[in-house]
Amino acid sequence: MRLFLMAALSAFPVVVSACSLTNPKPEPIVITQTVTVVLPPECRKVTPPLSPKPDRDLTQEEIFNGWSADRTSRNIGESRRAACVAAVDAAK
Repeated sequence: MRLFLMAALSAFPVVVSACSLTNPKPEPIVITQTVTVVLPPECRKVTPPLSPKPDRDLTQEEIFNGWSADRTSRNIGESRRAACVAAVDAAK
């Protein structure tokens, strides 16, 4: 019984504060501001073209370890760069 009474008394301030009609926190102030993005000129430069393939046959290890991965990464990076620049230009 004593434990129940202590629990009820400890919950009483929470219940009373929840029933309060005053709002202790004011509404937050929201400020909307439009910011224009300015890209540095380097962003508009196209990635340099890839070097030509060597005249010799590449070994399977050379192709697997670097050549194809580098070329794929360059092409993906260039397409992403171009898409980002296009998105910034479209927002203007």
